[in-house]
Amino acid sequence: MNKLIKIALFIVLCSTTYLGAQDISLYQQFNGRYDYTAIGNTMNTAENGLIAPCTILTSSSANLNLSSTQNVVAAYLYWAGSGNGDFNISLNNIEVSAERTFSDALDADRVFFAAFADVTTIITDQGNTDYTISNFDLTSIISPYCPTGTNFGGWAITIIYEEDTLPLNQLNVYDGLQSVPTFLSITLDNLNVLDNEDAKIGFVAWEGDNGIAVNEQLTINGSVISNFPLNPANNAFNGTNSFTGASDLYNMDIDVYNIQNNINIGDTSATIALTSGQDFVMINNVITVLNSQLPDATLTIEDYIVNCGDNTIEVFYTVYNTNSTAVLPANTPIAFYYNNTLIGQTFTNDDIEINGSENNTVLLTLPDDADTSVIITGIVDDDGTMTGIVTETNEDNNLISFEVELLVIPEIEVLSPIIGCNEGFETSTYNLFEALEIYDFAEEDITFFTSLEDLESNSNAILIPYDYNNVLYPETIFARVASPPCYEIFQFNLIIENCPPYIPQGFSPNNDTLNDWFNIQGLYDIFTEHQLQIYNRYGNLIYEGDNNTPWYGIVNKGLNNKGKTVPVGTYYYILNLNDPNYKPFMGWVYVNY
Repeated sequence: MNKLIKIALFIVLCSTTYLGAQDISLYQQFNGRYDYTAIGNTMNTAENGLIAPCTILTSSSANLNLSSTQNVVAAYLYWAGSGNGDFNISLNNIEVSAERTFSDALDADRVFFAAFADVTTIITDQGNTDYTISNFDLTSIISPYCPTGTNFGGWAITIIYEEDTLPLNQLNVYDGLQSVPTFLSITLDNLNVLDNEDAKIGFVAWEGDNGIAVNEQLTINGSVISNFPLNPANNAFNGTNSFTGASDLYNMDIDVYNIQNNINIGDTSATIALTSGQDFVMINNVITVLNSQLPDATLTIEDYIVNCGDNTIEVFYTVYNTNSTAVLPANTPIAFYYNNTLIGQTFTNDDIEINGSENNTVLLTLPDDADTSVIITGIVDDDGTMTGIVTETNEDNNLISFEVELLVIPEIEVLSPIIGCNEGFETSTYNLFEALEIYDFAEEDITFFTSLEDLESNSNAILIPYDYNNVLYPETIFARVASPPCYEIFQFNLIIENCPPYIPQGFSPNNDTLNDWFNIQGLYDIFTEHQLQIYNRYGNLIYEGDNNTPWYGIVNKGLNNKGKTVPVGTYYYILNLNDPNYKPFMGWVYVNY
């Protein structure tokens, strides 16, 4: 099956207000079922020259007539002329400003300009119709150029379209500004010729003269090309349009040539040479359209996860095959580097269709001596030696670099302990938030753990921190406070002190089993070494006891009444807990029957 391969060379001038030229280089690339056409018109009323009228138009029109199956994907407007430039014009009464400008010159007095604007929206909105460039006014500057025949102005629009019946092509758009006389050579890179049948080349040139044909030739890869009768081999730049057959594009050309025998299968570049012994011709933009059935792998990083104190990074990535003309095969390798050292590898899982993509994750491990801020480079179609295994439409877009901030374990800040009251068996109940009450942290940002390992992994958090019973004695608690992009760590101990006893104000030792003894709560289980002394109102010691002898109102001291129950009355007590944290308690207790 024959495959249509077209190479289209679109050549226009671009200029700014300074002298010099800009080399032509790749501007944009399209891969798929793409081709292009071009429309445009001159602002000259006749070919320039000594006997030509020194006038120039401020508007001109051209018609676009695409078929219903040709869908516009891009449209680029170029306009050019004598002088320093008019960079604000109108297209169908819509204001257009130059997005890029270029310059060239014959000498200090004969300078030329051109400008570029993306007009895709205008073309897709208005479709097939007449397109008029207006407000393009060179009338005030054209006169000094007329005596040397360098007065000109014109415009052209390249329309790139997609059509289902086209072969899978690679369409490259090149930009720059280079000119002759005498000799000009332009090398077009990023080509991939799979089939050269019906290969073509086209160009648009500014300032070419039909009446000047001195050593004027266009060659590709050393062979002269022509398109007789529109473009003879000795007069390529003669004011014609091969798309329409017009021959009145004064001082500009839009032409197409068949170069099937001038480019070979497997070529990755082509050399265009232009000679002119007299005519001044300026070249700015080149378009190539080649049959190409290749994938184009690109890589993006969607996100990554790092853990505090961990050099392992989980990277979320996407492999695309969007700017392609063939499936990207499964098992296409992906490599990741840090400081040119391989730190991780993976592969695509499935075939990725044209305009398709695949999401996945990979774990990367940085060396222990890595900085806290690192640059990681990911390369799709890389076997781990920075070598690809898949031939692609573009071999220069496989790499992406991204910055990763490692989370260093912060220094632990030690806080004052929380002191709990001994509730027996060395346990107490704590509100853990009390340890951080000197800070203005929101409680929802604080998580408590019983080990540093759990804190770092953010697992096994204490579920009810405001009502926590210690498990160990003493026990260390760790607090993790959220603080993007890392967190803060606090440490404090849970300390238990004996609870102060609760001393009742009276009791009734009448053997009714209710309140029959001096029941000092929190005393006998905790302060086991305590001593209790009871005095009557005369200051006489009538009772002395310890943890084994609670007072039931019985006298056990003094010469009289030993073993007898004390009468109703108020008695003075001294309770020595024998605990360094407490002084003796003293007070009155009322005994009643």
